[in-house]
This record gives sequence, C-alpha cells and structure tokens, in this order.
Amino acid sequence: MKGRPDGDTSVNDDDWLVWQLADSALPTGGFAHSGGLEAAWQHGEVRQSSQLASFIEASLEQLGHGSLPFVTATYDEPDEAGELDRLCDCFLTNHVANRASRLQGRSFLASTGRIFSTSEVGRVARSFPLGHFPPVFGAVARALRVSRSGMARLFFFQHLRGLVAGAVRLGIVGPMEAQALQHRLAPRAEAILSQCEHLGVADIAQTAPLLDLWQGAQDRLYSRLFQS
Repeated sequence: MKGRPDGDTSVNDDDWLVWQLADSALPTGGFAHSGGLEAAWQHGEVRQSSQLASFIEASLEQLGHGSLPFVTATYDEPDEAGELDRLCDCFLTNHVANRASRLQGRSFLASTGRIFSTSEVGRVARSFPLGHFPPVFGAVARALRVSRSGMARLFFFQHLRGLVAGAVRLGIVGPMEAQALQHRLAPRAEAILSQCEHLGVADIAQTAPLLDLWQGAQDRLYSRLFQS
C-alpha cells in the first residue's frame, strides 16, 4: 500500500487501477492459455504438485528472460513499440506461442481500450503491427501511468496466477492446494523478477526449451481445454 506525501496511508487511484488490472474478472483472454502446461500434463510430465511447482518455476524463469525485456523496453521507449513488436514476433519461433502472444496482446488492447477510454490507450493500439502481448502490456501500463516496478510485478503475478488457475482446471491440483502453491512460489517469482528486470532486448533468451516443445505440441493434442 502506498503512502502519500502528507503521511496519509490510505490507498490512491493507482492502487485501484493495479488491482483492477490484476483482477481475474478483467476480460483479457489470458485464461484461454496454459503456457504449455496442458500438453506437459497430457504427456505425463506434470502429474503432481512437486512437478507442477518445477514447471511453474521454469516458466517464470522463461518469462523473466524471454518476455519481461520486451515489457520494460516498451515501457521505457514507447516510440519503439512497433519495432519491439516485430522483434518479439521473430523471437517467438514456436507457432503456438507466437499465436497465443498475438491473441492475448490484441485482447488486452481491445479490453483496456474499451474499459479505460483514454486517448493514450487509443494511441497505443495504433503502434503495434502485430500486437504481441509483452510489448503491448508495457505500452498500456505506461499509458495508464502504472509505475515501472508495479507493472513488472503485475506481469509476473498474472503469469503465476494464470498457470495455477490452469492447473486447477486441468485437475492437477485442487483450489486450496493451488493457492498454497501460489503463495509458496511468490518469493521465487519476486527473486526472478529482481534478477531480470534490468535485462534489455539484447539479452533475451530461451531458458526452458522443454516448455517451448510442450507448448508447440498443443495443436496435436487429441482433446484440449486451452488454446496453447
């Protein structure tokens, strides 16, 4: 909770905005994707909570090294949004991950554009030729005047929350166990964020190739709940 210069510790408008962006009720399309978890589960690689924790931790590492640099770079240099969007497209060689990123980015743009009807968000929408989620997220957060650190933490929280929710829907863990797991992994997510928030797009890397392979197999699953 942020304090005000006059010593008042009540919440301010920025807190309300971040909470709204973090709310699962915000229609961004994120819950249509499992980040490769569904394919890993169907292939028998994730069957219990300990394996799920390892999967999520590897996914958070990948997020920090492969996605966060696009988020922070677009936040810092919004005029480079189009170029960063194209670079993100080149980096995501996995067709499933690439498609998911574009779908989520466009959905996030459309939702925030309608909900927060500001001219800044409208200009953001015109900056992206493809609409990949990481650069879109950074640009929208800047347009809505979310702090840089708050934006990065929100990006990590949404990813962690999405994987945990996906695990519940797949029946890997129950709701209570999932929440306990999310709480247990929160410090690890914070540590990865601290390690990666200084990285630039010149440092982007694929740290979890197995996750990339599992996500790429999503389209070949006989039956599936998620798009990716």
